[in-house]
Amino acid sequence: MKQLLSTTDPTIMAFAKALLQGEGIDCFELDVNMSILEGGIGIFPRRLMVADDDLTAASRALTDNGIELNER
Repeated sequence: MKQLLSTTDPTIMAFAKALLQGEGIDCFELDVNMSILEGGIGIFPRRLMVADDDLTAASRALTDNGIELNER
C-alpha cells in the first residue's frame, strides 16, 4: 500500500474517498482513531492509502478534481 493523501481536513478526506470509490479504486483510511482521540482540534492528519497498482490512477483522479497531493 502507498500513501496517497495526508490531511487534517475531514471534508477533503471524504471527497477523496468518494472520488476513488466512483473510479472503482479501493482505498483505506489510516489514523482515524488517533484523530478522534485528539478531540477534533486537527493536529493529527489522517492518511489515505491505495494499492501500489492503483497509485497512478488514484493520483490522477484526485488531482483532476482539485485535490492537492502530498509529496511522497
